[in-house]
Amino acid sequence: MRIFTLWLAILSTLAGPAVAQAPTPASADIEVDLELVLAVDVSLSMTQREIEIQRRGYAEAIVSDDVLQAIRFGGPHSQIALTYIEWAGPSSQRLIVDWTLVRSREDAEAFAAKLTARIEYPLPRTSISGIIDHTMPRFENNGFTAERQVIDVSGDGPNNGGRPVLAARADAAARGITINGLPLMTREGRYTQFDLEDLDAYYEHCVITGPTAFVIPVLRWEDFPDAVRRKLILELSDRRPAGATLQRVDGYDCLIGEKIWNRYYGDWN
Repeated sequence: MRIFTLWLAILSTLAGPAVAQAPTPASADIEVDLELVLAVDVSLSMTQREIEIQRRGYAEAIVSDDVLQAIRFGGPHSQIALTYIEWAGPSSQRLIVDWTLVRSREDAEAFAAKLTARIEYPLPRTSISGIIDHTMPRFENNGFTAERQVIDVSGDGPNNGGRPVLAARADAAARGITINGLPLMTREGRYTQFDLEDLDAYYEHCVITGPTAFVIPVLRWEDFPDAVRRKLILELSDRRPAGATLQRVDGYDCLIGEKIWNRYYGDWN
C-alpha cells in the first residue's frame, strides 16, 4: 500500500505541471466570405425622402431571394459580415448597424429591421475621402476575418471636404480593400451646383479601386432597389457586371468637387 501511494504521489507530481501549463484556447475571429461596408451618402444635398429610399432599398435588397442565394453560394463559408454607415462631411459619419453576421434569412431580416427602424436627418458636406478613412480601421478587430474586404460607396456628388479622394483611395488599395461605387444621378434635392453630369465617370476615375471594382449608376430613384440588389450580388460573387471594363482616361479632374466648393464658398478645407 505504501509503495502504491508513493507511486500516486510521483505520478501526480509529474502530471501537475503539464496540466497547469496547458494553454487556454483563444477566441478566434469568425471566418466569412466577405466583410462588406455599406457606406451611404446622407449629405445636405439629399432630401429626407432620398435618405428613406436608400434605407428601404438596402433593406429590400438584403432580404431578397437572389441576395440570400448569393450569400449561400458566394464562398466556402456561406456567410458574410455586414455593416451600414451613413456619411457626409470629413467627420460626419454615423453607424446605423454595426458588424453583423449574415448567413440566413433571419439574419438578413434582423439587419433590415434595424435599417428601417428610424430614419435620421441629413448632415453637412460631402467627403468621400472621409468615409474611406473612417471605414478602413473598422476592418480591424471586428470579430471577423475574410479574404475579401469591400467598401461600397453610394453618393450624389463629388468629394468637397477632407483630403483629396485619390489619397484615401490609394491607402485603401495599399491595404487590399476594394471600393465599389453607386453614383446617384437622380437630380433631386438641394445644392444642385455640385451635380456632375458625369458623376459615374467621376466615381470610375476617382473613387473605385480593386481588380473587380465596378460602378453602377442610378438615374431614377425607382431603379434604386434593383441597382442595390444587382450590386450586392456582384460583390458577393466577386465579379464585375457582364462586359464592364474600367474606362479611365488621362487628365480627369478628381478635384472637381473641391474646385466647385471654392467657387461658391472659398477654402474647401
